[in-house]
Amino acid sequence: MKIISWNVNGIRAVQDKGFADTLSQLDADCVLLQETKAQDEQVSKALENIHGYHLYSNSAERKGYSGVAILSRQEPLQVMHDMGIAEHDQEGRIIVAEFEKFYLLNVYVPNSGDGLARLDYRQTWDKEFLAYMQKLQSQKPLIACGDFNVAHQAIDIARPKANYNKSAGYTQVEIDGFSNFVEAGLIDSFRHLHPDTVAYSWWSYRANAREKNIGWRIDYVLTSQALLGQISDAFILPDVFGSDHCPVGIELAL
Repeated sequence: MKIISWNVNGIRAVQDKGFADTLSQLDADCVLLQETKAQDEQVSKALENIHGYHLYSNSAERKGYSGVAILSRQEPLQVMHDMGIAEHDQEGRIIVAEFEKFYLLNVYVPNSGDGLARLDYRQTWDKEFLAYMQKLQSQKPLIACGDFNVAHQAIDIARPKANYNKSAGYTQVEIDGFSNFVEAGLIDSFRHLHPDTVAYSWWSYRANAREKNIGWRIDYVLTSQALLGQISDAFILPDVFGSDHCPVGIELAL
């Protein structure tokens, strides 16, 4: 089974950049999209020519903001939206598909914002999101994919010293939040299989950052320990364009 996660930075924008062809080339069983920036009916409209997948989406109340979607060849047993916490459930950031052997969670974690204006909120989110993941994981193994908006270690960011505790996505508060996910038994699949590989999944649009590979690894596939033995590959696809993020994913035998 091949699972791909991709922050598309606008489903309607990426649609005009060869998304259908890219999707065909990726040939994934499940594709998890973040930052769709569209309402549910707009997501359906944008993907109406994509065949062979069941489509599920969760959109923010605020139009043109946030949003997540799942494309799955296999129909899930059920699909769930949000954490069940009103404070967090208005921005369309979580959608979960349940399959026989695992939960597949798609998340777009809040950015701490300019001047770290939302850092306190982010800290609360991380704590309550972890509790939600643990609740799922207590029932069956979990695969949690998405844009986690944090570079976890210095190897995950091109310029760690310049950004540490100054830039959203590389503060100690955010790093600790992600460390708590790992300490709760969720494995960073890419780093587990590629402990020393420098690879990024997001690049600023400024200063030719992508051409110079001045990037951040902020997109992850986390898996329960129970699934580790079934993961044959974890990968990042920097040569796939259309967004300021590139796809990441895993292959596993079930």
